[in-house]
Amino acid sequence: MKIWKKLALATAALAMVGTLSACSSNKSTSSTSNKNQLTLWVDTEQVPYYKTIAKDFEKSHKGIKVRVTQSPNGSANAKTDVGKDPSKAADVFEVPNDQLGQMAEAGYINPLSPSDTKNIKNNYIETAYKGVEWKNKVYAYPYAQQAQTIYYNKSKLSENDVKDWDTLTSKGVVATDFTNAYVMWPVFFSAGTKLFGDNGETLKGSTFNSQEGVNALTWFAEQKKNKNVMQTSNALNQLKKGKAAAILDGPWNAANIKKILGKNFAVAKYPTITVGGKKVQMEAFLGIEGFAINSHTANAKASAQLAAYITNKKAQLIAHDKAGQIPVLKAAINSSDVKSDSVAEAVIEMAKPGNSVLMPKMAQMATFWDGAAPLISGAYDGKIKPAQYKAQLDKLAKKIEKK
Repeated sequence: MKIWKKLALATAALAMVGTLSACSSNKSTSSTSNKNQLTLWVDTEQVPYYKTIAKDFEKSHKGIKVRVTQSPNGSANAKTDVGKDPSKAADVFEVPNDQLGQMAEAGYINPLSPSDTKNIKNNYIETAYKGVEWKNKVYAYPYAQQAQTIYYNKSKLSENDVKDWDTLTSKGVVATDFTNAYVMWPVFFSAGTKLFGDNGETLKGSTFNSQEGVNALTWFAEQKKNKNVMQTSNALNQLKKGKAAAILDGPWNAANIKKILGKNFAVAKYPTITVGGKKVQMEAFLGIEGFAINSHTANAKASAQLAAYITNKKAQLIAHDKAGQIPVLKAAINSSDVKSDSVAEAVIEMAKPGNSVLMPKMAQMATFWDGAAPLISGAYDGKIKPAQYKAQLDKLAKKIEKK
């Protein structure tokens, strides 16, 4: 599942969404005409196993029927799909955590009950709780954590080779995408900058328009000259062709990568890189995937019961088994299946502070994604010159500070 790669491209029509929300608020506050039937939106590839989970839910919640269907344009576009007409959207829908702030402000979703909030705070990992929290209230039931790692062909690269970028790229080709801000922006974190402050919720808390930010753009430019760094929008294909020995990717592609590499499959946390003359950990974005409840649902209680059920231990382990999703419930993380999974081990390691930064939930993230990608790719391919770095960073910082 490529939720986080998709979300970096899903930034259009946001102003229109707000307008439509205002218009729809006067309509019937029902996302379904039958209070005993709930609709659940998930990504296309998830439909089969969530249908199974929903059937189990129906057995223990007599009288409630659940219709599982694919999200109109994928969960990465949840805010847009729900915003078109909340009264017609699903009662419960999948959503990445970076959209929760905007959806909460727009009135598409309501905070969870005190009991469910307490449950998540006590029984889920801390980053999952923080990921679904907005202005001290929790707005979604988390079920998975997603952070990119490095996947590599262990017949071409050793465990030690992949620990540092310089060593890695002296031994084999790394394929990645400098046009994708989700993949590459975290180099700015490695360089020592912040995006919307320490907590990701401070409008004027970004510090990337600084010398540290210039250092990050300089690093991108240096990679263009590195013959063993391959720019591609399809790293998976380059790995399959044998043209790349390693790629940067997320747990959503782990099953495909295992098929490609077979017995030579290996995964590890990101390597260290040299930015601004300092050896630092290469960081990634940490995303928390969850399920939110439509504020227009005709049955808020049943919707909450469904959202809680499809994120319980059993459901999280099914999602891990069927799609490689990495659980966030402590009891699920400690299961033998997850503990013996090398991909889960690498993702959980990347999720630690210093290795990744939690995706900000600010509404301005839409503007950020739009501006960050051309800035990174421009530095990489040389269209933006070093003398322009600071001015371009200032320009982006100014854009994302607008309310």
